[in-house]
Amino acid sequence: MGTKYKAPIVKKAFSILKLLSKSDAGMTVSDLARQLPIGKSTVFGIVSALDDVGAVSRDEGTKRYSLGPTLFELGRAVEAQIDLKDLARPFIQELMRETQESVFLGTRSGNTVTILDIVESTKDLKITAPVGTRIPLLAGAIGKVFLASLPADQAGRWIRAKKLRRFTANTITNATRFLQEVERARLEGYALDDEEYISGVRAVAAPIANGGSRISAIWVVGFTPSMSTEHMRRIAKETKRTAGAIGRSMLERKT
Repeated sequence: MGTKYKAPIVKKAFSILKLLSKSDAGMTVSDLARQLPIGKSTVFGIVSALDDVGAVSRDEGTKRYSLGPTLFELGRAVEAQIDLKDLARPFIQELMRETQESVFLGTRSGNTVTILDIVESTKDLKITAPVGTRIPLLAGAIGKVFLASLPADQAGRWIRAKKLRRFTANTITNATRFLQEVERARLEGYALDDEEYISGVRAVAAPIANGGSRISAIWVVGFTPSMSTEHMRRIAKETKRTAGAIGRSMLERKT
């Protein structure tokens, strides 16, 4: 087992942020240094860096620091993910019962998709993964539906700027063909994965449209023997319907 990288400067930055979160009036560099086992010069360097990225704000009159807007934005993003997970849970539970396959919920995070929740199939042999797992954005069906949420020209530039990695013998590595799959996903409202990410595994994915900038999706995954072409069609219909229902419920909650 490898040695865990401790990143002491990151821990010091978080100890400063925690202390600031408990102060209504804000704190000076001297205040922070007195209450933490950190030298004043180190505290100054850390809060200056945090100020540059908006994690803290400095009052020029009092020289006191308080939490900045970036943290509130991140907090809202985390809250939105928690809300989505709670709201979507009964829908994806029902989708699992309808399809008898594992159902995943995830959101795009840069070049990856983060799994927010999973309802595992009740079968003895099933597909699963820990919540928090990150999947490459261009992996199979989920990549197609996330890129389908972008304007066609933007999706095209994005794909051509990246190297399409081969995961299996079925992986689509030709940019033009992959773009055709993205366009099909845009028109049909779902995308298919025919052993393109994992050999012996098929999947169906559909985007959750909630009117916001953060894109989410659900996808149903199963082993190829239980995911016949006809069954995939039925799963696609149910997955698209469920994603639409989740999106409508999110919009209703916002109004």
